[in-house]
Amino acid sequence: MYYSSGNYEAFVRPEKPEGVENKSAYIIGSGLAALSAACFLVRDGQMDGKRIHVLEKDPIPGGACDGYQYNNVGYVVRGGREMDNHFECMWDLFHSIPSIETEGVSVLDEYYWLNKHDPNYSLMRATVNRGDDAHTDGKFALSEKGSLEIMKLFFTPDEDLYDKRITDVFDDEVLNSNFWLYWRTMFAFENWHSALEMKLYIKRFIHHIGGLPDFRALRFTKYNQYESMILPMVKYLEAHNVQFHYDTKVENVKFDIKKDAKVAKSISIIRDGNEENIDLTENDLVFITNGGCVENSSLGDQNTPASYNTEIKKGGGWDMWRKIAAQDEAFGHPDKFCHDPEQTNWMSATVTTLDDRIPPYIQNICKRDPFNGKVVTGGIVTAKDSNWLLSWTFNRQPHFRSQPKDQLVGWIYGLFSDRPGNYVKKPMRECTGKEICMEWLYHMGVPVNEIEDMAEHSANTVPCMMPYITAFFMPRRSGDRPAVVPAGSVNFAFLGQFAETVRDTIFTTEYSVRTGMEAAYTLLNIDRGVPEVWGSTYDVRDLLNATVKLNDGKKLTELDLGLKRKLALKEALKKAEGTDIEKLLREFNVI
Repeated sequence: MYYSSGNYEAFVRPEKPEGVENKSAYIIGSGLAALSAACFLVRDGQMDGKRIHVLEKDPIPGGACDGYQYNNVGYVVRGGREMDNHFECMWDLFHSIPSIETEGVSVLDEYYWLNKHDPNYSLMRATVNRGDDAHTDGKFALSEKGSLEIMKLFFTPDEDLYDKRITDVFDDEVLNSNFWLYWRTMFAFENWHSALEMKLYIKRFIHHIGGLPDFRALRFTKYNQYESMILPMVKYLEAHNVQFHYDTKVENVKFDIKKDAKVAKSISIIRDGNEENIDLTENDLVFITNGGCVENSSLGDQNTPASYNTEIKKGGGWDMWRKIAAQDEAFGHPDKFCHDPEQTNWMSATVTTLDDRIPPYIQNICKRDPFNGKVVTGGIVTAKDSNWLLSWTFNRQPHFRSQPKDQLVGWIYGLFSDRPGNYVKKPMRECTGKEICMEWLYHMGVPVNEIEDMAEHSANTVPCMMPYITAFFMPRRSGDRPAVVPAGSVNFAFLGQFAETVRDTIFTTEYSVRTGMEAAYTLLNIDRGVPEVWGSTYDVRDLLNATVKLNDGKKLTELDLGLKRKLALKEALKKAEGTDIEKLLREFNVI
């Protein structure tokens, strides 16, 4: 497997890999990474779909990319997905996946057209005092000391950040700024999470720093991610006769470990209550989704809290990874990520409006008609003074194909599930759907005497507790996650957010697709380049632009640099006069 960039590799169709007709594949899980691996096996590996088996413990596919209407509960989305125009592997895949809405176009086509015609941006990023504009005004509000802390992190070697927390590299100069408000609520970072992941995120998305305050950098699907992304992939795979095995729990994969070769020998499963073993040869390729950010997640309903289940379940992604990791050091250290759910949980809730009482409050804040079929909030709105650090969003409506035209479906989440609310004096994790809705309506500015009645009769709210939703952000070091294809692997690979690949960042759809692509290309020796991670971190134009935007547009000559630095800057600019360097600095408003 090798990386590439440019059209030469992007448009080519690879030759059929040697011996593929004699190989089979067993894919553990059916999340985005697993389905991507299957798609690449079919499209580029030209493997017969009948020889590809997807083993899924749940009755439906999709993993964390969900979006369902549950009987007697309502519409549910545990989380949302925001995409970037430089998700190179993802768009490489989706230009080949047919739309399930429009004949003759791809998922990428419809996504591209949608976001061209209706570009995303927010008109209200944060509120205070029950719905008032927090007036973050698109500013990061970083002191120069805070900007230097971010710059220092940007240039710190990965090795120096192993097992360090964000609070080890940032102090209040960053943590009390608008920058951190935007960042932590958009990406769900907590102060105690990994400084290494923070650095990787800054470098990965440096080209979008300027679009962070109002979400201009983001693009969204037409519907929820299950209907817009997962279903087209499943339909594509089913059309190629890929075999889906639902309600099939994989408990373990057993390996033959030698000094220079590691071979997956069998898969232990539970199907229909019976324990089975799938024996493997070296021609049987195994793709393992290890861990899982939505493991142990639970739903409540309008009148019932979601339960907080932290015990690792037998047959789940963490349990399986522990059994696999016990067999070889190269298979990672799962307990680095799942040892303390108090550091990895947050809660979400899906709210469905049932009449015309709540929509005017939504419109008052987002400044758009939520029923017009176009961008509504344009990303999350954060209640800056919320004890739960509550954020909420309404994407384009309808969010579900089956959704009635007079209803809105939105999403609420709180980073601090253990703190009492401002209005509902209970921790979020102890609240019913109605109570979470009441807290949200309070921060929306609904009159206090109307809040409870409105939450009970004008909305249906479904809470969701996810104990391990940010497990991948826990402080770590090299080797804690297994490589996508570990050294010496003969017939297996790891997939998803707890597999290690180069330069890309977890908690993105791109990371899932990339691991699926790298795994399939490596095990089948597909002779076509895997797209490199977008190189903005090495582009001086993006670096200059981000530096100025991070300082809220201040030119270098306007910063308080101190006498010594000012003299050095003056001398440097004098040497740059009349050169392309001067032109570049002026073009990006550095001087």
